Amino acid sequence: MKRTTAQAIAADAQLEEDARAVRVLLQFRQIFNAVKTHFQHVESSVGLGGAQLWALGVIRDTPGIGTSGVAERLNIHQSTASNLLGALVERKLVVGKKDDGDKRAVRWRLLPAGTAVLKQSPGPFTGVLPQALGELDEKVLERLEKDLKQLLKALGGADARAAKTPLSGMLSAAQPATRAATFASSAARPASPPASPRPARQPVRSSR
Repeated sequence: MKRTTAQAIAADAQLEEDARAVRVLLQFRQIFNAVKTHFQHVESSVGLGGAQLWALGVIRDTPGIGTSGVAERLNIHQSTASNLLGALVERKLVVGKKDDGDKRAVRWRLLPAGTAVLKQSPGPFTGVLPQALGELDEKVLERLEKDLKQLLKALGGADARAAKTPLSGMLSAAQPATRAATFASSAARPASPPASPRPARQPVRSSR
């Protein structure tokens, strides 16, 4: 059956709409890959997660900041911030001191080891996505915010609580134990002894 002009136009428009959706999907893949690659680079360089490194940077820039302040700067739950800081304490990268005015509050400062980690860590400490968003024009950000609200609405089942979860935690949740075990085993593995030199090969005499 021969298509009418109107049907042909409608079909072409649908194809263009489908192609645009695919192009946007590919852009999201590129964004996620850039974020994941940065976090992997951080972890392989200093053995920290992206959110942990960000917290170190915040404490360096605001010595004496409290746990709630770290949570606010990283846009995460205070309980998540407490866990991040606890891990940094175990690594002897930061130290917490009780506030003289409020014994329940803890003020955080970098230890020399934390300063050393920041010096050898790849930047930006906030992560590549927050930095990129911060560099966008205000009008572009406003439009992006509105468009992403529409996308979240279309997703339907998006969990609003995930907004307070660090991206590094989301991207590394699949295999944290595997990477930690690999890092620990490689650090504990003794160096291989040097290979014994091979004996010199004797020339073969001709029987002729």
